[in-house]
Amino acid sequence: MTGRLQGKVALVTGGSSGIGRATALAFAKEGAKVVIAADKNVKGGQETVQVIKKAGGEATFVKADVSKATEVEALVNKTVKLYSRLDCAFNNAGISGSWQFLIDCTEEGWDRTININLKGVWLCMKYEIPVMLKHGGGVIVNTASVGGLKATPRNSDYVASKFGVVGLTKSAALAYAKDGIRINVVCPGLIDTPMTQNTMDKLTQEAPHKRLEQMMPLRRLGTSEEIAEAVVWLCSDAASYVTGLAMTVDGGLFLQ
Repeated sequence: MTGRLQGKVALVTGGSSGIGRATALAFAKEGAKVVIAADKNVKGGQETVQVIKKAGGEATFVKADVSKATEVEALVNKTVKLYSRLDCAFNNAGISGSWQFLIDCTEEGWDRTININLKGVWLCMKYEIPVMLKHGGGVIVNTASVGGLKATPRNSDYVASKFGVVGLTKSAALAYAKDGIRINVVCPGLIDTPMTQNTMDKLTQEAPHKRLEQMMPLRRLGTSEEIAEAVVWLCSDAASYVTGLAMTVDGGLFLQ
């Protein structure tokens, strides 16, 4: 089925690869005009735009560091300048964290993870919500993780940032529900993306790749496209009575 977001304007951060790219493509397939943002992987973001255009969609790339207020404000302003509105936002940019025990995490590493994963989501909503208020509402989906619902003994900076995103999402959902803005958070499990692969490389000493897959109730990693489908649904009218939800898409991992 296509056309669920026909005529909408959607913004995707972290759209250069993985979940961000898959969701940008899914938004375009459903009829949305898409603004794709990335910071480090500019080439990947531009490639995402080209894939959308080749398929007949409309997309624009904007370089932006989500941890910097001036760049997030400029990103949202550019979106409005191009398309006059903002209907859907997928605040997805993030990093995997240090994957260290708490006492081994450096202050620099802690600040970097919190600034991108948590502060970045806050800044995006800070500038997206006023635009949506002017146009009578909208939908925001943030990216957290099952690591934002269930702690692990290592990677405390990542866990803290993702627990923060879940709480921030729920608070914002309560604050702006009356204004017609729905805000939800998707919590992926182990998804086959470049970032997850980096994390799994760090885990292989403790659990080889095949063993990790066998730990999953569905016996496989998820795909970026499966997360994208969840995000599209949350942004569509099919989810019109859903706000403040922390949706796990994890192959049953959180059940264990």
